[in-house]
Amino acid sequence: MPFNKLKKYPDLLDLISLDEKSRTKSLRAIFDRDIADNHNFKFRNKCIYPIKSDGIIDMDREFMHLTTEEIEEDDGNGVVVNHRVYDNFRSERLHWIKTHTDCQVNDSDIVVFSVSERNQRKRADVVRTYIYNKTRKYVIVFEPQIRNGNSYYLLTAYYLNKKYGEKQIKKKLQSKMDEVL
Repeated sequence: MPFNKLKKYPDLLDLISLDEKSRTKSLRAIFDRDIADNHNFKFRNKCIYPIKSDGIIDMDREFMHLTTEEIEEDDGNGVVVNHRVYDNFRSERLHWIKTHTDCQVNDSDIVVFSVSERNQRKRADVVRTYIYNKTRKYVIVFEPQIRNGNSYYLLTAYYLNKKYGEKQIKKKLQSKMDEVL
């Protein structure tokens, strides 16, 4: 809905009353405005790029990561499979990303930190940079580009609505690096 484009942080987008097609259209308009078509999408003067898929910027994949969550389900044959499903908590906060990356949040306790952590899919240690809004329980995750040092990949953003969410972030904070990359 067009009125969602008028919403500002800390308000939430109104999505619950929309059918799936209208909801996706509304979210995509916010995503395109704030991320895909934003040529000045930066955090701390470093350009932010979407996740690459096979070396190509994949806006659809990025949109999916920002509006869905990965869940595990039994496929009926005893095999656990992962797939993504719509996440209202992430989606209704989609417009918060730009407010945080533009450092325009004035009503919350914000912590920015980098941490080295294990990426199970890559089977390697990677550095991640987090913007953690402690007050609103909101997290944005970047992967700093070490080679050029002037950019980030936006990995995801989510609301800490799971029991283990805040505990995991606090554990990461205890292992934070001395410097934000």
